[in-house]
Amino acid sequence: MLPKIGVLLGDPCGIGPELVAKLLADETLIARARVLVIGDGRYLAAGRSVAGTEGQLPVYKAAQAWAAGGQTPALLDLRAADPEALTPGTAMEPAGRAVLDCLRFALKLAQDGTIDAICFAPFNKQAMHMAGLGFDDELQFVANEIGFGGPVSEFNVLEKLWTGRVTSHIPLAKVSESITREGVVEAVRLISGALTASGVARPRIGVAGLNPHAGDGGVFGREEIDVIAPAVVEAKAAGIAADGPFPADIVFRRAQAGEFDAIISMYHDQGQIAMKLMGFERGVTVLGGLPIPLTTPAHGTAFDIVGRGIANPEATRQAFMVACRMAKARLSAAA
Repeated sequence: MLPKIGVLLGDPCGIGPELVAKLLADETLIARARVLVIGDGRYLAAGRSVAGTEGQLPVYKAAQAWAAGGQTPALLDLRAADPEALTPGTAMEPAGRAVLDCLRFALKLAQDGTIDAICFAPFNKQAMHMAGLGFDDELQFVANEIGFGGPVSEFNVLEKLWTGRVTSHIPLAKVSESITREGVVEAVRLISGALTASGVARPRIGVAGLNPHAGDGGVFGREEIDVIAPAVVEAKAAGIAADGPFPADIVFRRAQAGEFDAIISMYHDQGQIAMKLMGFERGVTVLGGLPIPLTTPAHGTAFDIVGRGIANPEATRQAFMVACRMAKARLSAAA
């Protein structure tokens, strides 16, 4: 059974519609799933024009009619702000509102089983905040929308390597005080569970230290001794194949050599810099811990190149493939 993937166009003032147009042009990739594009058809048409791709999708007014056996790929046309009222390459409240309305609608479809996963083109946080996001990021927004009260985390994926983090969108000055034993264990458990849900039988997790040389035996800080190492021991006792803490400048090299399936970093840029250097054009973000698979390219809306037709769709393709794998694993588990 092919998974049903909802594809969102992202911020209409960014490169999202162009990326989705290029994704749809890859017939071999699209054949991996039943695809429903959810969003304003005028934005998709603009994206096709920029991308130089041809073709039109069958349009459905009700997602359930498509799910019951309709054509694929197809479009669920949700009218939003008039494209003529939007300025490409600019963060705007109407664009942010279109993103939030579309995301809310897609989440309802996922909750009722109409779609199995969501893959969305890049959002713009500034535009979303202008439209009343109400949370630091879309991860917290999604958890609130679906009434999910469990722990969540943003994961980054580069081909077979996943990265999670103990702290995320907080000032660097607050990182050390925010790292707790419980937080490290939770981060390890979440990414191990997400990898299992994507089809990895026994994920191997490498845990980074916080300080230079992972503290060097306490010379450069005690977080590794007092917090991180005990958390790794606790995770191991729970049956998770975790190891560390390792110096952050070494653990990614070891992962590249095939020792780990995932790395837990202590703060946002510790992992993001490494992953983006290893493959910026292929990186994927997974909204982890949620009962619904949600994936997106790890890059942003790229306002500086909007309308030029040069946006690289590789990360969008990778995000779509991860969504397909996670959806398939979810369907198999439910069978």
